[in-house]
This record gives sequence, C-alpha cells and structure tokens, in this order.
Amino acid sequence: MSCRTVASFLSLFLATTAVVQAQTELGNFSNVARGGVATTFVTDFQAIGINPANLGRTGNARVAFTIGEFGIGVGSQALTRTQLRKFIEDSGEELNMAQKREMARAFTSDNVLNLNVDATPVAFSVVLPVMGSFAFSSRQRVSTHLGLNKNTAELLWLGKDAPIYPANFNPATAPLVSEVLEGTSIQMAAYNEYNIAYGRQVLSLPAFGLSVGAGYRYIQGIGVVDVRSKDGQLEAYSALSPQFDIDYGSVVNNPSFNLQKDTDKLLQPVGRGHGYDVGIAAELGKKVRLGASVTDIGQMTWEGNLLTANDQKLKRLRSSGADSYEFFSELADIFASGTDSLFQYKPAQERKASLPTKFRAGAGIRVGSRLEVGADVTMPLNNVAGNIPAPFYGVALDVKPLSWIRLSTGATSGAGYGLGIPVGFAIATKVYELGFGTRDLRGLLSDERPYASVAMGTLRFKIGTVK
Repeated sequence: MSCRTVASFLSLFLATTAVVQAQTELGNFSNVARGGVATTFVTDFQAIGINPANLGRTGNARVAFTIGEFGIGVGSQALTRTQLRKFIEDSGEELNMAQKREMARAFTSDNVLNLNVDATPVAFSVVLPVMGSFAFSSRQRVSTHLGLNKNTAELLWLGKDAPIYPANFNPATAPLVSEVLEGTSIQMAAYNEYNIAYGRQVLSLPAFGLSVGAGYRYIQGIGVVDVRSKDGQLEAYSALSPQFDIDYGSVVNNPSFNLQKDTDKLLQPVGRGHGYDVGIAAELGKKVRLGASVTDIGQMTWEGNLLTANDQKLKRLRSSGADSYEFFSELADIFASGTDSLFQYKPAQERKASLPTKFRAGAGIRVGSRLEVGADVTMPLNNVAGNIPAPFYGVALDVKPLSWIRLSTGATSGAGYGLGIPVGFAIATKVYELGFGTRDLRGLLSDERPYASVAMGTLRFKIGTVK
C-alpha cells in the first residue's frame, strides 16, 4: 500500500477548505444557523437523522421537498487562522528546526483539526391522512477528527530527532506503539446514505401532544481511516474506495486482500451498513416543545481494500519529519504502510464497526408566531470514526422581524470546538425557504482557535400545513 493513503484522504477533504473555512447536519442550513441546536426546531424531512418523531408534530407541511442543501466547515482548538492558511497557501514553504518545534507544540492537542462536509441533494416528506408522516433523503457526509499527543506531534514534525528516541535507543527494549501514541486519534470517514423515516402523533389532548418516530438508513462506506490509542489499546485500520487511487503494491497478490479496483463508478463503496434512529417528541400546549432521540444505531461492515495493524514495538523513523507545512504526506508515511511506517499493515477480509451513535435531548418555547427559543445537548455514545469527540451543548433562537424573514443566532460549545456564536438569514414564506448560515461568527473573525462553517440551501418548498 502506498504511504500516501492518509495523505490522499486528508488532502481530498481539506482541499475544499480553500473555498471556505464542523460538527453534524451541515447540509441543513437552518440547523447550521442555530449552531446545531435542532432537536425541537426541525420539521418535515429535516427531522431525518435528528428526531424522526418531529414528523408527527402539528405545524409540519403536508408536502415538503428540497432540491439541494450543502455545508462545509473546519475548526481547531490548537491552530490559529494564520497557521491554517499556511497549510493551504504556503504548503511548500521549507521550515527550519525552530519552526518545526513550534508546529510540534501547536499540534499537541486532542483537537488539532475537525472537518465536516455534508450534502443533501434531494429530500422530501409527506403527511398521509390516518397513516402518519413519511420522509426520504439522500445524503453524503464526511467527518474528520485529528488529535495528537506530544509524542505523535513530535514524531510528525521532528521524525528521527523526536525526544522519544534517546541516544541509546534500542528497538528490542523500545515501548509499544500503543504506549507512545496514548491519547492519539486520527479518524476519517466518508459515507453515502439513503434515509427513510416515519413519525406519527400517538396522543392528542387539548394541552398535550405526543409523537413517536423511527428512521432507517442504508449506508455505503466510501472510505475510512481509524487510528486510535487509548488505555493501552491500539485501533488501526483503513478501507478506501478505488476513487482514492491508492497503490497497494505487493499487497494485491495476497489472497486475503479483497482488492476492489472498479474506478468507473462515481462512488465505489468498500463497506455497507444499516442504521436506525428512534425518537419521541412532546408538545405542552402551543408553546412548549420537548424532544429526545438516539440516532445512528447500527454498524458498518468494511470489506473492500481493507488493511489492519496490530500493536508492536516502536521503531526508529528514518525521516526528519515534515519539512514544510504540507504535513499530510509525512502523516501518511508514519501511519500508512509505507517503508517508514510505525505499523506493519496486513490484509483483512472484514471489519465491523459501530456507527457514530448519539443521544439528543432538547427543549423549546414558542412565543407567538415570531419567536422560538430552544436548548440542546448531544452526547456521543461511542468513540468511532465520524462521531463527535465530546458532548455538544447549545441554545438558539429564531426571530421573524417580518413574516417572511427569519434571523437565527445562539451560543454553542463542545463537540471538539470552543464557544460558537451562530448566525443565519433566511427568506421563509409559507411556500418556500432560501437561506444560509454559519455555525460561528466569532470563529470567522478571530485568529485564535478559529472555527468556521457555511451551509447553504437552494430552495425548500412547502405545501399546506398540518393543524
């Protein structure tokens, strides 16, 4: 396998940040405008993947559909905006030893980089009399998280000169790689999914309504890289679609390697999975809304182009670390199966991995027809590639200064990012919505710990309203 595996994966997704500088549901522009606070806000097909029970609430459109929503974002709790620009604009600039040490210090963080891309090209929902509400969407999403301990950061930037190697370094008595990388997490995942969801009101009283919902998604895995070390346990595997154009070298001759090389298909999956969502939503009178859900229950099975690695003794690297701001190739040299890798990767037939399961809970209050306020908490229920690395908390509000204009803002924290101040604008009539949002205005303006994202919706149409 080429030592450019991780580099190809990272470069493909990070190249998009040159257009615009995230957490989840970035393809939903109104959700982004509230910073991710969504449990009680989302309606119609936008409830997919968040809380399917909202499909059964009153106030939904009888028919709703979109012809495209897209979002992208990147955030760091370790790097400045100036440094991020260096990786894009001055990637070839040669670094001296002082600069390399400075970068090693900057990269010593459990949140060096978080990148998310989310696209929903088509989605719709419909309310059928007696039967309840149904929704469908197709979605493409990419999630990336990079967190390095001090040893890993120094190996990346200093290579064979890293302090982990004493003058009398002896491979026979060297520590295990799992010990050296303790706390390191390099996780990247790309999915193509098809969702269907159902929601129905099961209790309707004058001052109380209760809805339940469930969702199912068929998932095609386009690629995954997962390298983690925690509590002495090492996890290291990858499976990448032929579209990444990886040279696997002599590995292809191994009968245990399930090579897939059909590059004619637009998205050739190397894994498949099934996911499930469940949710509940309550309405107290006409003002108070409550909701809770568990999303992405299930697992992926990775089969194509699958490589895994086991724990082993630390060996001395031959390189001097990354010599420029283009650190992706060096990262690949260390963690892929090149000649200077810390691991010895082997072919595997199958690898099962849980989906990034989350628990959501939220509460909201509607004040007339012009103002709605909500609060959310989202908790990761497992530590897998694609999940948020830490709990998310947020409060948000929608206000309509005019009946056809909606402004959104709030405050959020967690999920691998610092304090965020989201803002959004939408033209929102009874028939259609058109808008955009960013998850953190503060991150756009600040050089320290930058976090920025943009989501855009083309047109969201609505026909009729459920009373």
